[in-house]
Amino acid sequence: MIAATHKIRMPATTLTLSSLPLFPLGTVLFPGGVLPLRIFEVRYLDMVRKCHQTGAPFGVVSLTQGSEVRRAGAPDEQFHDVGTLAVIEQLASPQPGLITLVCKGTERFRITQRNHLVHGLWIASVSQLDRDLSIPIPEDLKKTATALTQVLHTLHARDALNPAAKLPTPEQLDDCGWVANRWCELLPVPKELKQRLMELDNPLVRLELVGDVLERTGIAQ
Repeated sequence: MIAATHKIRMPATTLTLSSLPLFPLGTVLFPGGVLPLRIFEVRYLDMVRKCHQTGAPFGVVSLTQGSEVRRAGAPDEQFHDVGTLAVIEQLASPQPGLITLVCKGTERFRITQRNHLVHGLWIASVSQLDRDLSIPIPEDLKKTATALTQVLHTLHARDALNPAAKLPTPEQLDDCGWVANRWCELLPVPKELKQRLMELDNPLVRLELVGDVLERTGIAQ
């Protein structure tokens, strides 16, 4: 139970975006998550250049059918309606026809209309979903944050330059949504389960479900 004295951040005003470029991937991006990408398809090379130049986000959606790389004669990709906006934090072009990116997940969205362009790029009209409420971690779930701290420190010691291994702040480690999201990225659970967890609008419930997985696997006792 959450004490009445805890401060809760109210969700942001709903934002609607039109003509959002989409990137269907075989993964689930969570808000606050780090996503490295190697871009070589023409449809995405043009898209990420424009996003980088303008500072605009693109949408990451998880595939339900099809592959990340377009194949001649293959049917259109199928993907979930709920995804996450990604902003480009680092971009490099090590050779012609190749761009490497480091992106960060920001807000979740729901697709209201989608359109497949002639050259293969998907664009969509989307409505932004409410941000997670900032809920402090209750005492019975503190072990999930403790275990996450140990994992992130281990990853940081192995590769301090890896953006995904950035050490957390005390505020992040006391936020149900942030801790749950990081565990969802790290745990080897089915992609469909990750998608369902990402779509949950209650970060405390998300962390409780993650805590159950951690207990069953012996990661957090």
